[in-house]
Amino acid sequence: MPATIVVGGFWGDEGKGKIISYLAYSDKPKIIARGGVGPNAGHTVEVEGKKFGVRMLPSGFVYKDARLLIGAGVLVDPRVFLNELEVLDKDYNVRSRVGVDYRCAIIEEKHIQEDRGDEHLRKKIGTTGTGCGPANVDRVRRKAKQAKDIPELKDYLADVPLEINESLDEGHFVLIEGTQGFGLSLYYGTYPYVTSKDTTASSVAADVGIGPTRVDDVVIVFKTFPTRVGEGPFPTEIPLEEAEKMGIVEYGTVTGRRRRIGLWDGKMARYAAMVNGATQVAITGIDKLDKECYGVTEWSKLTPKAKEFIERVEDEVKVPVTLISTGPELHQIIDLRKEKL
Repeated sequence: MPATIVVGGFWGDEGKGKIISYLAYSDKPKIIARGGVGPNAGHTVEVEGKKFGVRMLPSGFVYKDARLLIGAGVLVDPRVFLNELEVLDKDYNVRSRVGVDYRCAIIEEKHIQEDRGDEHLRKKIGTTGTGCGPANVDRVRRKAKQAKDIPELKDYLADVPLEINESLDEGHFVLIEGTQGFGLSLYYGTYPYVTSKDTTASSVAADVGIGPTRVDDVVIVFKTFPTRVGEGPFPTEIPLEEAEKMGIVEYGTVTGRRRRIGLWDGKMARYAAMVNGATQVAITGIDKLDKECYGVTEWSKLTPKAKEFIERVEDEVKVPVTLISTGPELHQIIDLRKEKL
């Protein structure tokens, strides 16, 4: 069985948490592994009316039969990690399932203070203030602590590449989740208004320790109305008043800051799909485009407006749309992979 990577195609907040959680339930992976930067990225998961915002654990934690791993490329804030274990363990038994690669670099309090006290990062770039940038600087300078140096993490240490590759060798399916989005990539995003490392599928694979030949699918997630938190270019941005009239008001999972709203950007979407090597597109927020689509689970029941939008996406991105989210709950989705079987 192959591995599938899920990444964001705009500036984060595309709804990856929903898509990953759905794939976890539907495709039943043996392992769900998290790549990406660190706790500066939050994924929102909504199950049976309960909403969870996770910043360290894989958002596929809702599927209780999967091993949950955090790849070596991910920065770990032990306090955030241990708090999520505390909150989620009762209902989802995460303590017995989670593993942190022993080589993960650690975010310390000094990194958070430096992040929040840096005027360039705080005012110009719009940092989340979670310490990720300064921690990555220390990692590059070979001064950062690693997970194996932290006593509180000793019960959770793992060799993530070994586990994943052995699982793939045994024929199991592995789901890998990226964080943030293409537009925030240190290499390919709207520099300098970006995060502190690359966010594309290639880097996410490296974060968890698998080579490109082990990846069979890359699902890139786009929202019908792109959003952005913080500073930086946003070519299709609309005034917040206009977004409010359309019923679109959103806030960042980590910062709580109001999200800037834009219109669909086919040019950026196609470029993001190209660089990520996307094989599938997942669209979220179709119910924001047309409220009549809320909760729909079959293609035939989408409105003509929604169908035209999906067809436009496929025409512009040149990658098939396979998943269409019609609401926040896991079951509110159209899975075209199944409809085409």
